[in-house]
Amino acid sequence: MTETDVATLGETMVSLRTGTPLRLGGALQMSMAGSESNVAIGLARLGHSVRWGGRVGDDEVGTYLLRTLRAESVLVDTVSIDLHRATGLMLAERRINDLSRVSYYRTGSAGSALSETDALACLAVTPRLLHVTGITPALSDSAAAAVTEAVRLARAAGALVSIDVNYRSKLWGIDAARARLTPLARSADIVIASDDELALVVSDAATLAGEAAAAAELTACGVRVVVIKRGAHGASVYTDGQVDHASALPVTVVDTIGAGDAFTAGYLSGVLDGLRPVEALHRGTVTGAFAVAAIGDWEGAPTRAELKLLAAPDGVTLR
Repeated sequence: MTETDVATLGETMVSLRTGTPLRLGGALQMSMAGSESNVAIGLARLGHSVRWGGRVGDDEVGTYLLRTLRAESVLVDTVSIDLHRATGLMLAERRINDLSRVSYYRTGSAGSALSETDALACLAVTPRLLHVTGITPALSDSAAAAVTEAVRLARAAGALVSIDVNYRSKLWGIDAARARLTPLARSADIVIASDDELALVVSDAATLAGEAAAAAELTACGVRVVVIKRGAHGASVYTDGQVDHASALPVTVVDTIGAGDAFTAGYLSGVLDGLRPVEALHRGTVTGAFAVAAIGDWEGAPTRAELKLLAAPDGVTLR
């Protein structure tokens, strides 16, 4: 197996998108969706070697997903082809540029059958960093066990572990999420969360005391870095008792789906490159800006050579 900078595992689905309400019918455009694979593509475009582990159905759309990931230079050599379950489906309708609605059809999907065996395969060669999310543990008990095992294997081998809380209310309730995600977060080196998700992985007392107290509680449990995503208000990073902030870059918003994953890819790229926390944070805001300026979960992710493009004057044409 090829050594990699990053390994990640989770469910990747076929995505059907429309710019009009689904109830009215109309054209749908097929693409790919999944937080972990979004991050994988974002990191691969920035020049990092990445492996995505998971399961897809023995169907045409499963083949499409693997073909797309290979085309984006993401390794899929440990992916399982499930002969009995179909690849999951996501429908996305963009009501206005910065507001979309998503419907999932993933119950009993191939991805929901993710298991510890899949984690063992994905982590057979230790990466520099393992990235997981709070979405996968919501899919099933076996998927939750897979993520837990992946984290255990990575930590035992000395790899960095990153977790994005990524709470999805359509998949599970707050109490169930808290029970599963709190121990996972406290096993990570890097915890990434939006400002309204942090309460899921800290005590009520820390939540009431404020964001700094919440970050301090995680740090006391062994977490090295806490990153807070704030959307249009930028992002913050807590590390070594210090907090740094980076503002969002001003761009015309076309589609917000996938922006958080693009930010995460940019931030983790900075970590892998040895940047200072605030520099890594800035890279995350750049990659997030590219994402919201394009339609699609991952299509707008920039290459490393494109990272400086947003510094060009408005309306310029590069020739």
